[in-house]
Amino acid sequence: MGRRKSNRKPPPKRKAIEPLDEQFNCPFCNHEKSCEVRIVRGKFSARVECRVCLEFFQTTTNVLSEPIDVYNEWVDACENAN
Repeated sequence: MGRRKSNRKPPPKRKAIEPLDEQFNCPFCNHEKSCEVRIVRGKFSARVECRVCLEFFQTTTNVLSEPIDVYNEWVDACENAN
């Protein structure tokens, strides 16, 4: 006699985790991927700088801050200024 087939399904496939961007579009000169975010974890500070128009933004960070968070703070500060 033969065995019965198992009712087990294969485990679901894991989705590939894509890393978050570290280069963004500049809100002043509108160049794509010209702004670079640098986070200094030891000093709890971050700086966003555009390579084309040389605009920059500096802010304080915490342990959980990511580059997208710093960029969004810069965009929010630009909107508040206008």
